[in-house]
Amino acid sequence: MSAFLVIDDANAPALGDVRDAGPGDCIYIRPAATSRKDFPKYWEAVGVALKRGALVHVMNREEK
Repeated sequence: MSAFLVIDDANAPALGDVRDAGPGDCIYIRPAATSRKDFPKYWEAVGVALKRGALVHVMNREEK
C-alpha cells in the first residue's frame, strides 16, 4: 500500500494511520502543523512511521 499523508494546521490523518505508515508511504509536514495543539502526538507518530520505513518530508517554503 502506498499512502500520501499531509499534516497541517487544519487537516491531518488519524494518528493511527500516521503510526502505521511504512515503506512506500510519504508523510508531508507543513510548517503550519506546529500550531496544532496535538502536534507533539503527531511528531511522535511520524517518528514511528520513519522507523518503519516511511518517507518523511518536513516542508519549509513549499507551502504554496
